[in-house]
Amino acid sequence: MLRTPLVNVMTAAAQKAARGLIRDFGEVEHLQVSKKGPADFVSLADKRAEQVLFEELQKARPKYGFLMEERGEVAGSDTSNRWIVDPLDGTTNFLHGIPQFAISIALERDGQAFAGVIYNPISDEMFAAEKGQGAFLNGRRLRVSARRDIGSALFSTGIPFQGRDGHDPFLTQLREVMAVSAGVRRYGAAALDLAWVAAGRYEGFWERGLSPWDMAAGMILVTEAGGFVSDMDGGRDPFTSRSIVAANADMHPVLLDLLAKAGK
Repeated sequence: MLRTPLVNVMTAAAQKAARGLIRDFGEVEHLQVSKKGPADFVSLADKRAEQVLFEELQKARPKYGFLMEERGEVAGSDTSNRWIVDPLDGTTNFLHGIPQFAISIALERDGQAFAGVIYNPISDEMFAAEKGQGAFLNGRRLRVSARRDIGSALFSTGIPFQGRDGHDPFLTQLREVMAVSAGVRRYGAAALDLAWVAAGRYEGFWERGLSPWDMAAGMILVTEAGGFVSDMDGGRDPFTSRSIVAANADMHPVLLDLLAKAGK
């Protein structure tokens, strides 16, 4: 069980913010929703959860900065540490009454993901990791899948939607992976997809067009569970490229090769 002071702060903040999300999810048909872009919604629930996370994390570590989906960047006097927060990953699922969404909190230390928490309030699954301490789900140690055969491997991805480019390249990628694997899933919450790679539920995940708050917590979870994370070119900077490939040791190079074959 992972009970470091840092992870305790993150899990407590996630649980407090989750109370409002659970309440609002039960009243989803009554939510006031504003549209901030094509198929990109933000709800009052999203904003309220982010405010709770901001207040709780700032109270616990007042010198740390923030990078948040709605609030943006908030500088801190401690320039080595920065919280990267998505208060509601899977907003579209949330607004459609689909219980596949999460709170994602990461701590970036000296430019690298150092700790992460991903919490699905509906399933009450709390994924947590800290550098050098391992990855855990509700206190149980996680390891990535040990499958080596691409034919039995299950992958997840994100599909570009209305207002996003890259539809045709994605379909080419999907065709390459579908042809040789046990299947591909698209659940609509990148943070949870990465957490599920860490838990061994998927052999790998890929997506393009993500933001740091979509990836940061999941990256440390996967690596602490024994997996590999890169961008789609095989480099180590998913934040800059806004693309990610995460998988176990055997599937990571295979998935990279398939995506390269598809022209990424």
